[in-house]
Amino acid sequence: MTQGRALRLLLVAVVLFGGVWPLTKHALADGTAMWFGFWRAALAVVSATLVLGLLGRLRFPARGDWPAVLALGLLQIGGFFAFTHAAIALIPAGRTAILGNVTIFWLVPLSVWLLAERVAPLKWLAAAIGLLGVAVMMGPWAIDWTAPGVLRGHLWLLCASLGWSIAIIVLRRRPPAAPLMELLPFAFAIGAALLALVAWMLEPAGGLGPGAWPFALFIGLVAAPIGTWAISEGTRHLNAVLASLGVLLVPLFGVALATLWFGEPLGWDILTGGALIVLSVLLATRR
Repeated sequence: MTQGRALRLLLVAVVLFGGVWPLTKHALADGTAMWFGFWRAALAVVSATLVLGLLGRLRFPARGDWPAVLALGLLQIGGFFAFTHAAIALIPAGRTAILGNVTIFWLVPLSVWLLAERVAPLKWLAAAIGLLGVAVMMGPWAIDWTAPGVLRGHLWLLCASLGWSIAIIVLRRRPPAAPLMELLPFAFAIGAALLALVAWMLEPAGGLGPGAWPFALFIGLVAAPIGTWAISEGTRHLNAVLASLGVLLVPLFGVALATLWFGEPLGWDILTGGALIVLSVLLATRR
C-alpha cells in the first residue's frame, strides 16, 4: 500500500472517530460509559458480520492471523476503551483524554527497538512538535495533580495509548494474510467480551437509556467498524512517527468539533496546540 492511500485511510478514521466524540458526550447523558463501549463493539460485530456475509467473505481466521485478531480485540478495541473510560471517572473529562491517543510516547521507541525502524532527524523534530502540541492542548498547568485519583487516571490513559501502540506493532510485525476487514467480526467480538466483563464489574447497575441508543446504533453499526478498519490498515503501512502523529488528529478534530458543537469558544490552547499538531503531521509526511 502506498503512503498516499494509507494517509487517506487515516483521514477517514480521523473524521469518523473524531466525529463520535460529541455524539458520545450526548449518549452518556442517558447511559454509562462501559456499557456504551460494550454495545458499540457488539453492534460492530453485527455490522461487520452482516456485510462480510453478504459479500461471501465471512470465514474463520487462519491460525497465523490470530495474533492480529487478538491484538485488535484485546488491546485496540477492548483494552483501549476500558482504560480510557476508567480514567474519565477519575480525572477531569475533555481535553485530558487526548493523552489516551498519544501513541507516540510508545510507538516510536517500540518501532525502533522491535522493528529496527530508522527515524530521520526531521521526523524526530516532528515528534517533538507534536508532543508540544499535546501539552498545550492538555494544559497540565491547570490540572490539580494532588486531587484523589488524578495521577492514577493519567496512568490509565497512558496504558490505553500503550495498548493501542502494541496493537500497531503486532500488525506491522505479524501482518495477517487475510484482509484486515475479514478479521473485524472476530476482533470486535473479543473486544465486546472484554468490555462486557469490565462493565459488569464496574457498572453492575449501568446500561443505556432510550436517548443513548440512536448514537450507539450509528457508532456501532457504521463508525466503529469502518473507522477501526481504516485506522488499523492505515497506521500499519506508515512509519512510526507519521502513524503516531496521524492518530493525534483524531482527538484534535474531536475536541474542535465538540467545542463548536456545544458553543464553547476556541481558546488559545486549542488553536495553538492544534496548529502545532498539524505542523508536526506535515513535517512527518516529508521524506
